[in-house]
Amino acid sequence: MTQFHIQKLCPILGAEVHGIDLSNSIDDETFASLYKAWLDNDGLLVFKNQCLTPDQQVAFSRRFGPLFGEADQFQETVLKYLLPGQPAIFRVSNKLKDGEPQGRPKAGNYWHSDVSFRAKPAQASLLYAIEVPASGGDTLFVNMYAAYSELSSGMKDMIGNLRAIHDFAVAAENSGTYTADQLLQTDFDGQNRHIHPVVITHPETKRQALYVNPGFTAAIDGFASAESEPLLNMLYNHALRHEFIYRHRWEVGDLTVWDNRSLMHYAVVDYEDSRYLHRTTVIAETPSQ
Repeated sequence: MTQFHIQKLCPILGAEVHGIDLSNSIDDETFASLYKAWLDNDGLLVFKNQCLTPDQQVAFSRRFGPLFGEADQFQETVLKYLLPGQPAIFRVSNKLKDGEPQGRPKAGNYWHSDVSFRAKPAQASLLYAIEVPASGGDTLFVNMYAAYSELSSGMKDMIGNLRAIHDFAVAAENSGTYTADQLLQTDFDGQNRHIHPVVITHPETKRQALYVNPGFTAAIDGFASAESEPLLNMLYNHALRHEFIYRHRWEVGDLTVWDNRSLMHYAVVDYEDSRYLHRTTVIAETPSQ
């Protein structure tokens, strides 16, 4: 087993991992210890000072489970942003090559949980920093375990059996990069809209977490808009309290692994310098109460 060191990022969630080189093969015992540390730190690990080829990132990502782009496909509107020859790697970048965007420059510029609009959404997301701006471009994470835990008992009872509609079409309004026409033409095939519990039980930790997000959650199932919107906004405002949030300042060589079943995240677009990252996304089980 490879020895490594864990250092907490902040009191509410996350840890840095030191002393491990992911470009080398990781034995099963070491990976099991890393996976446990990931779960124990509420679903956020940051591996520092990595130097990974696309193949190495994909190989490590597969240790968490099957990948979008391999076992299941991404939604049509993001296919042009995949790394050529690497169907599991989504490029997050504002760079141009021959006038063409290398990645989607404003990807994730809203609070969301990756791919929550699918029947089987994202489990882990692994984002590797290759080029980062001198300042800006941070990613914020919010602990949805903590957000649920701090709700009143009355609110927990009220939302415990509710379900919410998650729809990729919501991104047309929130992202600033998709148009309604794009979504209507390419992504309304039925698989990018699904209903999930408002409160889910993590299948491994058995802890409960809120599972709604402003990026993709359209409404509470069975509620009128005038009822659904205030309730969702209350839950969002509660979850986004400062004490539930960690802000990650990227450095070249960071590989950040987060659990979409226990966290929401937000990519801050406040920079002008070049930015280039590779993301792989692991497919989850269907969320349950």
